[in-house]
Amino acid sequence: MALEGSCHCGNIRFTLTGVPGDRILAARECGCTFCTKHGGLWTSHPAAALAVVIARPGDVHRYAFGTKSADFHVCRTCGVVPLVTSSIEGRVYAVVSVRALAGIDVAHLERRPADFESEALSERLARRVRGWIGDVSFAPAAAP
Repeated sequence: MALEGSCHCGNIRFTLTGVPGDRILAARECGCTFCTKHGGLWTSHPAAALAVVIARPGDVHRYAFGTKSADFHVCRTCGVVPLVTSSIEGRVYAVVSVRALAGIDVAHLERRPADFESEALSERLARRVRGWIGDVSFAPAAAP
């Protein structure tokens, strides 16, 4: 199953493949202050692949806070955060915003609250390696 998503203006677009089509999509509702203020609802699948295309790279800001071990990709034009990445031992891992997915059927969501504030950094990185998307690629948008 392929899932398409983007920020509101389309500057940051992504395709998520390799998620089993018959699977209920796990959606983690993060309780950190940033995600609470932005309605963060994230999903990933360790066997999935994520292809990200950014039309205007200069209009994307990477925001990191707390442990600074993850980058929230914020579109400067529309303000949407469609994905988060974490570089761990030379490899990029990611989660995507369920709210940025096009045409997602809410019946296919299993929403769970998530609180990672008490995790040590080593535990946090190990959890990301186990559960985040580990096949992530970034490409510039094709010229018009």
